[in-house]
Amino acid sequence: MDSIDYYNKYAAKEFEETVNQDMTGIMKEFLDLLEEGDTILDLGCGSGRDSLTFYELGYDVTPLDASEEMCKLAEIHTGLEVLQMTFEQMDFDNVFDGIWACASLLHIPKKELSDILTKIARALNDKGILYMSFKLGDFEGFRGKRYFCDFTADSISEVLRDNGRFEIVKLWETEDVRSGHSDVKWLNVLVKKQ
Repeated sequence: MDSIDYYNKYAAKEFEETVNQDMTGIMKEFLDLLEEGDTILDLGCGSGRDSLTFYELGYDVTPLDASEEMCKLAEIHTGLEVLQMTFEQMDFDNVFDGIWACASLLHIPKKELSDILTKIARALNDKGILYMSFKLGDFEGFRGKRYFCDFTADSISEVLRDNGRFEIVKLWETEDVRSGHSDVKWLNVLVKKQ
């Protein structure tokens, strides 16, 4: 079972666990770098929680997820059309002012992340902003039925430097907001397209 199959099979469970989590503090860091009404791609939107918030705040948001079942739930939750495609299938060209990849790129193997970052850079307008988050650490492999690639500030900085398409704006750590997960730390990454 790959990560997409997992989210198709356990979509309702994942929806319930994530839809009400408060991400406003982290969102503020991202939105402070954008203008009202800007275009945002919610990359790996899951439940649609963040897409709905962006929409309600007046942004032009495009939710996208690889899981067909998560897309269905996100459409019901947000009332927005959700694009179903993988990161590898993305083919946008200078469309978005910001891309929000909250706990989604963490399912990409490290050796493939640079190629995805190149697609993301192409999708962003000049000086576009990317937010992404990863579990903090150096683990790479399967946790249960899902693939994870954790990062530290140093290891993600190395990937970004090697990719050469982004300038780091801010790196910071936070605790998991989900109940019962306070032992999990997250690496938050804000970068600007060069």
